[in-house]
Amino acid sequence: MSKTTIKVNSNGSLLVSGEFEIVDKNGNNYDLGGREKVSLCRCGKSANKPFCDGSHRGHFEHEAEAFDLPKKP
Repeated sequence: MSKTTIKVNSNGSLLVSGEFEIVDKNGNNYDLGGREKVSLCRCGKSANKPFCDGSHRGHFEHEAEAFDLPKKP
């Protein structure tokens, strides 16, 4: 089993790779067509949500750099 990784791309999508499934609000699986890597939209402009279609280009800015979340209370 391969580790699931989510990469936050600067000015773009979330790249999910490894073993994973994506389900809708009712728990139904999206058919990923055998893909082991997909890009998820985080700008809200994609016509193919939840998947990225590149619509963010020139309309979404976020420099993705890791940081530590505060400790849980």
